[in-house]
Amino acid sequence: MSKSGRLIGIILILAGILVCLGCSAVSFFSTRNVETGATSGMVLGLVISIFIAIPLVGVGIYLMIRGRAEEEELADVSRQREILDMVTTRGQVKISDLVFELDSTSDEVRDDIYKIVGLGLFTGYVNWDEGVLYSREASQLTGNKCPNCGGEQAFAGKGVITCQYCGADIFL
Repeated sequence: MSKSGRLIGIILILAGILVCLGCSAVSFFSTRNVETGATSGMVLGLVISIFIAIPLVGVGIYLMIRGRAEEEELADVSRQREILDMVTTRGQVKISDLVFELDSTSDEVRDDIYKIVGLGLFTGYVNWDEGVLYSREASQLTGNKCPNCGGEQAFAGKGVITCQYCGADIFL
């Protein structure tokens, strides 16, 4: 949709410019042969052509901006899907590998991991000290023990438990 929105936006902008130029040319050449020398007909034609072209250009610009924003959102969703696919198929993935394979930054990867957890699509835990993301079934993460070090767990947020000893975030 984003590519088609941008394409339609470009077409509407070009159509608006062509309509404005075409109507302006018609009004110019139709009033050029008037012997009185009055230019009011030409000015009226130019104003009408501008009022016809402004909505076309405005909608075209809106569609281009919206298409660009949708493209960015789709890129984020695609990156999150790749993270989820990598960790579920491999069982564990180093954060540095995710950063390298996705050509991203570690902050973006961390944000994407939390977004995936917030959507309820991922269960597992991450050891930020070692930089490893582990996929686990939610049934394996029950209890009050950290799957990384066996230490006591403390709730840190919705669906997130932080180990007080090793600092691992456990995603439920």
